[in-house]
Amino acid sequence: MPERQLNLTLDFCLRVGEMLLSSGAGAADVIATMQSLAWHYGVRNPEIDITFTSLSMSYQRDPEEPASVLLRHVKQRDIDYEDLTLVDHLVRDVLRDEVDLKEARSRLARIVSSGHQTPRWAVTLGWGLMCAGVGLQLGGGPVVVGVAFLAAACIDRLQLLMARRRLPFFYRQVAGGGIATIIAVLAAALMPDLDPSVAVTANIIMLLAGIGFMGALQDALSGFYVTAGARLTEAMLATAGIIAGVSGGLTLAEVLGVDVGRLDPGAAAGLKEVSVMALGAAICAAAFAFASYAPRRSLAPVGLVSAVAMVIAQSGMLGGVGRTWPTALAAFFVGLVSYTVAGRMRVPPLVVVVPAIVPMLPGLSIYRGLSLLAEGGNQTSDGLLAIITAASVAIALASGVILGEFVAQPLKREAHRLESRLAGPRLVGPLRTRTSRRERRKARAQQA
Repeated sequence: MPERQLNLTLDFCLRVGEMLLSSGAGAADVIATMQSLAWHYGVRNPEIDITFTSLSMSYQRDPEEPASVLLRHVKQRDIDYEDLTLVDHLVRDVLRDEVDLKEARSRLARIVSSGHQTPRWAVTLGWGLMCAGVGLQLGGGPVVVGVAFLAAACIDRLQLLMARRRLPFFYRQVAGGGIATIIAVLAAALMPDLDPSVAVTANIIMLLAGIGFMGALQDALSGFYVTAGARLTEAMLATAGIIAGVSGGLTLAEVLGVDVGRLDPGAAAGLKEVSVMALGAAICAAAFAFASYAPRRSLAPVGLVSAVAMVIAQSGMLGGVGRTWPTALAAFFVGLVSYTVAGRMRVPPLVVVVPAIVPMLPGLSIYRGLSLLAEGGNQTSDGLLAIITAASVAIALASGVILGEFVAQPLKREAHRLESRLAGPRLVGPLRTRTSRRERRKARAQQA
């Protein structure tokens, strides 16, 4: 292979890997996809390394020749399921020999440079609808749902402004948590009958949705401990920002003498309540997918999967077995069906998995723990227990989904041979990472 062709191939693989990594894909999926692309273009067994903020790829034809090494830095990490889906389709087209390297590079450049058809104000409305769905899921009335919608819209516009000012993600989370609590407290001060806990919890779940718990745990289970550690550190820092912002708002509530109230996150619900929660979960999941630029064809299936998962989780709680195990079972269901649903909707499974589990994020436990800690005294231990419960629920969600993917995905022999050292399931990228013998013979015959 000429040197120029090799450099173009390595650069294309790195750019694809950068897009996948910045969109929340696990390190195992990124490396396996880059390996499959390199193998397809004739680069056998390249060395690939990922450290969360950078990617490197090297290839050495002969031990006596210098190696070709290329690096790329991941400059931003935003959830963008439209670009993720387009890149996934591009990879599949490449592996099916439908596009050559030049056309593939051109298509990738168009994906990166082109914007979205969905206007940005519609995304803000999507975040508001997501929090309104959470408010409905938690049993809030029309006023509470409206407050959650308004607070979500304010948080999104404020975080967008802060992002343009290039403020770190931690400060954006602090501002989001503070705005959510302050708006709910002011609404409760004007309307004494209003329970602000539902509105605050809805906005906490909105802020938690942008944290990459899924990718962090997938990397840890796949053996990519450096990347997992970096993602976990980012997730913990972002969660600490939420805690700081909400704590500040609760302090303001105490000064104003507003009763912030608390809901029991483990309270059992009846059949009527479960149906309302399922409806709220479906709205929340579909709205989150819309706000993350997921293809429109995937919104209804995502909402349906999330609604069924919520019914499973709540049915388990009715049996008095706690909250963690029913949540893990519901997440297992999401992982089990997401592969089939994603295949029919022609999107990566990650586009189905993450929105479907968003309504089950432990925002209520975090809020309950913070409000108990704000009271101090004998409530401190209960507050710490609620925070620990929130962490266990988050782990149950991620691990349950990944276990479901393990069970669901049919790992073919050739894919397993190439990915033998990769322990994680494929949430992004094609399962078949090498062409079959028949396809290779056909390609050689066409070249001849």
